[in-house]
Amino acid sequence: MTSAAELVPLWNRQEEWHRRLAMIERAQSFIYLTTFYLEHDAYGLAMLNALQAAQNRGVAVTLLIDSFGQGLGGVLMSDEDRTGLKREFDILRAAGGVVQFYAPQRWAARLLGGGHHIKIQVSDTGEAIYGSGNITKSSFAGWNEYSVALRGPVVLTLLESLEALSVHVEPQHKAHLKSLAARDTADHRLDYWFFNPGEAQGWLGPLVWRGRNPLTERMIAAIDAANDTLSITSFYFKPTRRLMKAVVKAAKRGVRVEVFHSHREALPSTDLAWIAAAAGFGRLLKAGVTIYENLHGEHSKIVLIDDKWVAFGSYNFEDAAHDRLAESMLVSSDERALRPARAIFAELRVDADNLPVRKTWFRDLPLAQRLRILRYARFKRWL
Repeated sequence: MTSAAELVPLWNRQEEWHRRLAMIERAQSFIYLTTFYLEHDAYGLAMLNALQAAQNRGVAVTLLIDSFGQGLGGVLMSDEDRTGLKREFDILRAAGGVVQFYAPQRWAARLLGGGHHIKIQVSDTGEAIYGSGNITKSSFAGWNEYSVALRGPVVLTLLESLEALSVHVEPQHKAHLKSLAARDTADHRLDYWFFNPGEAQGWLGPLVWRGRNPLTERMIAAIDAANDTLSITSFYFKPTRRLMKAVVKAAKRGVRVEVFHSHREALPSTDLAWIAAAAGFGRLLKAGVTIYENLHGEHSKIVLIDDKWVAFGSYNFEDAAHDRLAESMLVSSDERALRPARAIFAELRVDADNLPVRKTWFRDLPLAQRLRILRYARFKRWL
C-alpha cells in the first residue's frame, strides 16, 4: 500500500500535456520520464526540446523508452523521421542527459515483444504524472487517455518502478522527494500493482511461460467480487484467457458489464489488434456484455467496479500485458479517485463516437473483413 496527498484527474488531453511541460519548466534539479514510445511528431519533438532545455540549464534528465515499443512505433515513421529522432536523442545525450532503451534480458522475450509499458513522469517539484499515454500526437490529439497528477509518498513508490526497470535513481533525488512528501497529509490510500513478467520467465521467455502474473490475478479477484456493475476501458479488448473467463462469468451472474475499446478504424496502420478483439465478441455478447467501439480511439485503461472500486494505469486487457510487458495499476476506493472515473464512464456512454457492437456485427462486415477475422483470430495471443 501507498498513499497520496493529492490526486488530480487528467482526462482532458491538453490539460495533461501542458501540465507535463510545466513540470519540466519548473524543474530545478531532476526529471525522470518513462514511455512505451516517443513519436517524431509535434508532441514528441516538443517534449524532447523541453527536456533538452532543462538539461542545458543543469537539470539531470533521465528518459526511459521501451525498445520494442519504439521499434513498433518506428514502423510508422519514415527513414527521415527515425533519423531526426535519433538526432534529438543524441542532442539530449550530448548535453549530459540519459536516454535509455529498456529490453528484457532473455533474447526470446525481446524477440516476442517483451518490454515495459509503464508511463511515469517525476520531477523535483514533488509531483508525478502517471497514466496510459505515450509521447505522441495520437495520445494528446487523438485517442482517449487517462492520467493523474500525484503528490505524496506514492511518488516514491512510482520511482521504485523505474528502478525495477533498470533506471538509476540518485539517492539524493529520493531523499528530496521524501522530504517533500513528509510536508503534506497523505490521507488518500492507494494500492499499487506492478509486475514485470520478463523477470519471472526462463530462457524461452513468454513462449512457454504459464506462470501467474500477480497483477492479472488481482484483476481477476476484483472482477470476481463485482456485485452490480463492471466498466472497463482498454485499447483493444482482447484479454488473456482467464481474465476473459472472469468477465464473462460476471456478466452471466447478473453484473452489468460494459467494455469501451477502439474501433477498427482508430488504428489505421493495421486492423490485426481489432481482429484479436473481435475474436471474443461472440462470447461476450452472448453473456450479455455491452461493447462500445470508439471511432477516434480508446487508449485509457480504467476498471470501475460497483462504483466503489477503481483501477487505472497502463494495463491493457490483452495477452501482452499478461506475459510480455511490465505493467502497473493504481487502485483506490477513495471518492477522490472514484468521482472522476464515474464521470468518465458517464461521458463515454453518451459519446457519439462510441458505437455499440450489435449481435449482427459479423454478418454486417464486408466479406473481406470476415475472411481476415477467420484467418487471423487463431493468432489472437500475438496480435
